[in-house]
Amino acid sequence: QVQLVESGGGSVQAGGSLRLSCAASGYTYSKYCMGWFRQAPGKEREEVAAIYRSGGRTYYADSVKGRFTISQDIAKNTLYLQMNSLKSEDTAMYYCAASGCGGTWYVGSNFNYWGQGTQVTVSS
Repeated sequence: QVQLVESGGGSVQAGGSLRLSCAASGYTYSKYCMGWFRQAPGKEREEVAAIYRSGGRTYYADSVKGRFTISQDIAKNTLYLQMNSLKSEDTAMYYCAASGCGGTWYVGSNFNYWGQGTQVTVSS
């Protein structure tokens, strides 16, 4: 049974940093693509960052390039998102997800498994 559990969200002032973690279990972690997505109230879900299997490729949304870094510890089956220089527009629920890397591999609709999310609130 696939389980994805996010942690590390919270409230921070603009310019601050947070590190999100996603603990994965129930599948062979290294065979899957992993991603971070977010959804703000009244807005559609958007891709934030993704990493291809063992890390050969990464994807970042333009809005987070240079500020966010996706990484993973395969030995620990854990995905991370380091978020620096946070802005109020980064406020959202952040979700971790896993996919079999089909199609356009970083697009949310291709991800099969999702966590419950962790809230990030950035105050200006």
